[in-house]
Amino acid sequence: MVFKRLLGSLGVGGPTVDTVLAPGAAAPGGTLSGQVHLKGGSGDFDIDHITLELVARVEAEHEDGESHGVVVFDRFTVGGGFRLAEGAEQSVPFTVTLPWETPVTELYGQGLGIVLGVRTELAVAGAKDKGDLDPLTVGPLPAQEAILEAFGQLGFGFKSADLEYGHIGGTGQQLPFYQEIELTPAPQYAHAVNEIELTFLATPGGMEVVLEADERGGLFSGGHDAVNRFSVGHDVVHQQDWNAMVEGWIRQLVEQHPAHGTQHGGHYGDPYGHHHGQPHYGEHHHDGGHHRSGPGMGTAIAAGAAGLAVGVVGGMVAAEVVDEVGDFFEGDDEDEGGED
Repeated sequence: MVFKRLLGSLGVGGPTVDTVLAPGAAAPGGTLSGQVHLKGGSGDFDIDHITLELVARVEAEHEDGESHGVVVFDRFTVGGGFRLAEGAEQSVPFTVTLPWETPVTELYGQGLGIVLGVRTELAVAGAKDKGDLDPLTVGPLPAQEAILEAFGQLGFGFKSADLEYGHIGGTGQQLPFYQEIELTPAPQYAHAVNEIELTFLATPGGMEVVLEADERGGLFSGGHDAVNRFSVGHDVVHQQDWNAMVEGWIRQLVEQHPAHGTQHGGHYGDPYGHHHGQPHYGEHHHDGGHHRSGPGMGTAIAAGAAGLAVGVVGGMVAAEVVDEVGDFFEGDDEDEGGED
């Protein structure tokens, strides 16, 4: 819908593709629906397949520093096996299921700075082209929203969010990256922690919540990172006192000895026990490079009765990010030339 272009692999006169997603935010583990609109070119073309790729901009840390790029984290074939006549128009409806660990891109309708997209690949007569890219908006699951709401009501503020390539040791993480939501401490914890990083790892049966506290050091000692993992069910959202639960999590986190935080040693001094690696371009599910989400995207504009609300800087950021993502994804196609 945002980017519609001629199939470059077929040259002038090829068909065009325009994918339109259903309005509104999707949810992790939920369905994503839409239509792939095709318009025939200057001749008849055999459409071998229509494939949707879920893509994310992520960053990776490794011994040489950071690398940035795109990870394809799921693929769906939604059509194909038909002939598109010259100048003809045809629409292919689709409904696919998002992975449960799909990152959250917005909260209370405000963007978090996480960039996801749906990229359409059209295979025509043996040639392939990624002909359309659309931003993907994902809202939180009820339990995720309840936990973020509780943090807000306890006085924590939103700082930033990004996607990190790697695996959190000791968890059931499935995707090759994880989302980190950084929170500024509530006043009652400001003396003990610089920030808290929050990661959700959802499954059909519930969710792992990973909390990391960047703790302040004393006069004669440096700070350290403490990590704890907690489990919650999807079916207890309305029965749970989330403020009390989250406050208990925080107290456990800031009061624990640093040795209790990590059960698995990580690479490069990573307190999570993350297993980082350099991904390869041109492979799906676990491919891609990495890119930091847009700078200055989110600032906390309200916490308390309204919960953890997120604003954008200036008012033009959302449009700028869409343009940047489009340019980035299209420019990345050359790097993925090894993909069949």
